[in-house]
Amino acid sequence: MKRRDFLAASAVLSLLASPAAQAVKNPPPAKKPPAKPITKPGARPAGKTAAKPGVRHAVPTEAGTSNVIHEPHNVISLPEEPPARWRTVDLQTQIGLRHVKGAAKLWLPLAQYKDTPWQRSLGHTWEGNFTSAGIYRDPVAEMEVFVAEWAEGTDSPRLQFSSQIATQDRHFDVTRRGAIAERTEVLRRCLQPTSQIPIDGIVRRTAERAIGRVRDPLAMGKALYDWVVERTEFDSNGTGLGNANISQMLDSGNLSGRSADIAQLFVALCRSVGIPARPVFGLRNGTSRLFGSLGILGELNTAQHCRAELYIPGYSWIGVDPADVRKAIREENLSNFDPKLNVLKKLLFGFWEMNWIGFNAAEDVTLRGGAAETLPNLIMPVVETADGRFSSLDTSRMTYSVNATRIDTP
Repeated sequence: MKRRDFLAASAVLSLLASPAAQAVKNPPPAKKPPAKPITKPGARPAGKTAAKPGVRHAVPTEAGTSNVIHEPHNVISLPEEPPARWRTVDLQTQIGLRHVKGAAKLWLPLAQYKDTPWQRSLGHTWEGNFTSAGIYRDPVAEMEVFVAEWAEGTDSPRLQFSSQIATQDRHFDVTRRGAIAERTEVLRRCLQPTSQIPIDGIVRRTAERAIGRVRDPLAMGKALYDWVVERTEFDSNGTGLGNANISQMLDSGNLSGRSADIAQLFVALCRSVGIPARPVFGLRNGTSRLFGSLGILGELNTAQHCRAELYIPGYSWIGVDPADVRKAIREENLSNFDPKLNVLKKLLFGFWEMNWIGFNAAEDVTLRGGAAETLPNLIMPVVETADGRFSSLDTSRMTYSVNATRIDTP
């Protein structure tokens, strides 16, 4: 893609992703009163504060149910919202263990602890019949993890965990430069291969064909994003986030997968041509203004979703979501000629709708105090007992329930 063509496409994206900018470019008639916002904007959090212990909120749906909301909204008719509209969510997690032999140890990933312009962690509280519990941070992976231990013979090990997180939508403006540069060690780490993300061989050859003669880093990233969006398929019947090795995925020619498979394919292609990139693992927690299939209400224990970021000098990190483009195509039955699809493709290069909470970008994770075996990522709770390691996907040994409640202040 030529740079002038890319800038033209990015200008459309900027208009879609920035209601404030759209209002300046297309001001309403002087005699027409301004449209009322759908909801009153919440107060911007002043900083980190501890959540009140013992407070519990009503769960809007029965535990164990999952209800994906299909609403008549789409990317052509996005409601206008005031800028800097923060939303505060109380995330309630309940875990119980079954058929435990010997002592048990649990690792629960938490929302990212570093404040960003689109997400802030406000505090955590917990209770249960564990022997010991606490939170540790992995500064290399920029990950925060809650760890609980139960002694041998504990009757029905259980945990209740509450987190409060504030979020607002994330936007990218191609006309704005001058962002603070990322640390060199972080960028170097986001150029390295992992167990699932090789960056040589067929991965590099594929990336080079996708970018052609383009050499501008931003245009290269957009070309790789377009390549992934056009050639992958979202697997609606799969479980979890996916666990594909990217080289094997490309060798097979079968580019169908879950959100992590699609996001990590994009990350691998970026890294192979020298663009720092990383997957970002998180959890959906509300309805979507884009498409009903991109939101959820009720039980969230299977609402994990992986997005991605790429780093461009002068712009810093840019959030993308190729998996949600493919999910919308699959579940909304969008054709290649649907105008809503073209808008969605442009929008999700640089825009994150924050009905989602980011947890971490950790890869090849070693659990502190656990077995030496690494995990490709950590987004679901993991338990180790005398019988070995299992995750929340093993419903015969773990009950895992997550619900979110909006607690915005009017």
